[in-house]
Amino acid sequence: MRGRTAGTRGTWGPASLAVLILAALSTGCAPGTAPEDPPAAAGAPRSARHWQPEPGVDWQWQLSGRVDTTVDAPVYDIDGFDQDAATVSALHRKGRKVICYLSTGAWEDFRPDAEKFPASVRGKTNGWEGEWWLDIRRTDILEPLMETRIAMCAKKGFDAVEPDNMDGYLNSTGFPLTGKDQLRYNRLIARIAHRHGMAVGLKNDLPQIPELVDDFDFAVNEQCAQYGECGTLTPFIEAGKAVFHAEYEVPVADFCAESRRLRLSSLLKKYELGVWRQGC
Repeated sequence: MRGRTAGTRGTWGPASLAVLILAALSTGCAPGTAPEDPPAAAGAPRSARHWQPEPGVDWQWQLSGRVDTTVDAPVYDIDGFDQDAATVSALHRKGRKVICYLSTGAWEDFRPDAEKFPASVRGKTNGWEGEWWLDIRRTDILEPLMETRIAMCAKKGFDAVEPDNMDGYLNSTGFPLTGKDQLRYNRLIARIAHRHGMAVGLKNDLPQIPELVDDFDFAVNEQCAQYGECGTLTPFIEAGKAVFHAEYEVPVADFCAESRRLRLSSLLKKYELGVWRQGC
C-alpha cells in the first residue's frame, strides 16, 4: 500500500498499540481455520540460503516506470510482476540485492493471475484503484496462490520478498479479521518465502512487531515519522535487521536526524514510487 492516506488506518499511540497486541494474543481463530502456527524460536539458527540486510543499509524503492538501475543504493525494491529476470540480473551485476514487491493481503484486478482469486475471498477496497482486501483466513485458497507468486520471485532471481497489505485486521476489510488471523497469515507468508530461499520483510503492522520480529528478516514501513511511530520498529534494529522506511509528506530535514539515531534506512518518496528519491 503506497501510503496510509488511501486506507482506513489511523495513528497508533503507545496505549492503542498495547491494546491491539493484547487483542491479537487473546482472540480465537475464525471457524474453519487451522490453529495458529507457532512463531519462529528466538535465537534459532537462520538459514544460510537467504539474505538478511543490516540496519542502516541504503535502498531504492521503485514500483512504477522503467527501473533505473543507476541509483547508487545497495538494495532495490521493485515490482515482482512488472520486472523480469533480466532486470534482476542487471541489478545483481551492479552488486545490488533485489527485493520482490508483491501484494499478499489484497486482490489486484490488474495482475495476470487475478481470475484465480474467487469472489468469496475478495472484500472491501483498500483505497487504491483496482485493489480489494483478501480474506486471509482462507489459507486453503490463498496459500497455493501465494506460493505460486513467491516461486515466481525466486525463479526471477530475487533475494527477498516485500509482501504488502499485511495488516488487514487493522482495517475495514469486509471480513471479521482478528489479530490472531493476521499473525497466522503473516507467518505463513514468511515460511513460504524462506522455503524458496529468500528473505522476507514485515510490511507496516506495527502492533504485531513483538510477535513477528523473529519470523521476518527485515521490516518495510511507510510514514512512521509522520505518525510518530518510528520507535516501535526498534525490535528489528535490536535484532540486527534493517528497517526500510519511506515518508511521502514530511521533508527530510524533519525526520532524517531521528532516522539516523534509530538506524533506519529512510527515504523521501512520491506516492507513485517512481525513480525520484531523497535519502537521509
